[in-house]
Amino acid sequence: MPIFSVSRFLTTCVLMYAVLLPAQEPATSLQDATVKDNQANKDNQANKDNQPKGMPPRAAPSEYQAQAKAGMVTIGAEFMGHSVPTPEQLVEAEDYVVVDAGLFGPPGARITLARGDFSLRVNGKKTLASEPYELVFKSLKDPEWIPPTPAEPKSGGSGITTGGNGGQDKLPPIPPKMPFELRRAMERHVQKASMEEGDRDLPRAGLLFFLYRGKREGIHSLELIYSGAAGSATLELQP
Repeated sequence: MPIFSVSRFLTTCVLMYAVLLPAQEPATSLQDATVKDNQANKDNQANKDNQPKGMPPRAAPSEYQAQAKAGMVTIGAEFMGHSVPTPEQLVEAEDYVVVDAGLFGPPGARITLARGDFSLRVNGKKTLASEPYELVFKSLKDPEWIPPTPAEPKSGGSGITTGGNGGQDKLPPIPPKMPFELRRAMERHVQKASMEEGDRDLPRAGLLFFLYRGKREGIHSLELIYSGAAGSATLELQP
């Protein structure tokens, strides 16, 4: 092969290498950016997981109706009746009564919380166990939600009848249901505001739920009983 042909061949190879090499850099940069984005997403998710849930603790135990000490932990609590207060909205639970409770301790203190740590004694007799927040969902109602007015049936239309009185007695219309999106948002608010379980730092607060279908007016005395990792305490609440 002539010398000038070898020289031309080598020059061509160098030029091709020079053209291809920069083209690979964006792929490497893109890969690095993707790795950084994935790590950032993981860090953001970890930060969200570490953020405290439940109700925001009040400034001090004295901000609650009642206070009591269990070892080094001070518990504050307030009876909410059938109301379910959350930071986003106030809803109601016809079949459950609610206690807003907060636990406070010295700096750096931690506690292991469990739903079974709490019970509620009503009128000095019946003691109610704390219920999972999931069971409360079916009883939830938003007092601010106004159901749409059902349309008037057209004359001569085929309506559902009881069959009596010549078919003139029609069944009452089925009450409209809250839209799924609104109900799901309401349930998420209640879930977030409920008392957390597990190893938690203090202060910590949240809602406790107790199955009670009676009216608030029928309650004359209330005692929130705590028996858990911190010790034992009884708080006399205002009905």
